[in-house]
Amino acid sequence: MKLNEKQVLFTRTMAYFQVWCVEHGFQIIEAESYRTREQAEIYARQGKGIKNSVHCLKLARDLFLYKDGTITWDTEDYRPMGDKWKTMHELARWGGDFRNRDAVHFSFWHQGRS
Repeated sequence: MKLNEKQVLFTRTMAYFQVWCVEHGFQIIEAESYRTREQAEIYARQGKGIKNSVHCLKLARDLFLYKDGTITWDTEDYRPMGDKWKTMHELARWGGDFRNRDAVHFSFWHQGRS
């Protein structure tokens, strides 16, 4: 699959996912989608991401979960969202499953990274 085709698929799948989140009572805030390579390098140096982030390819979105009047960082609060996201396409990956957990991260697998 060409990159542009995968980006179209990711965008469509993410739109359906965000509707599902709202319909199931999750209050979400879009935090970051596209990331420049320069920003990815800065985050990598700070230990907040990787240099070759799929955000740079428009294949990832960070969604913050607003719960009880604040943004939550508890991975377990995101688990129902992560579980749903992973069922939406075989390429879908959730950051809550990563070794360095990143519960706000929802992405598509691409060339060995997610």
